Amino acid sequence: MRKITSKADFDTAIHSSKLTVAFFKADWCGDCKFIDPFMPEVEKEFASNLTLIEVDVDHVGTVSEEQKIMGIPSFVAFSNGLEVNRYVNKMRKSRSEIEQFLQDSINLGNQAHS
Repeated sequence: MRKITSKADFDTAIHSSKLTVAFFKADWCGDCKFIDPFMPEVEKEFASNLTLIEVDVDHVGTVSEEQKIMGIPSFVAFSNGLEVNRYVNKMRKSRSEIEQFLQDSINLGNQAHS
């Protein structure tokens, strides 16, 4: 998963014609650490349909502020720079819930292109 290091890097990543999903997280976040071990497998499973990027809210704070990220981990899907889906809640996210969000985002992204 590509780590975003600046606002410019983020802006470039989300303005792709391929669906891009930003994973907002932080090193101190317990729920982020819970999902970290299976995220490489999830990324590989969805690689043909989307690009996953990692945004550390402590290192690229302006991006999380602009995207109104109030809690982490959060996932936001973008198609050509426009948000198509968002997965934010207070509950710990399971692998199946994340995979369902990604599939829903793919479906929404495809609708946006048709």
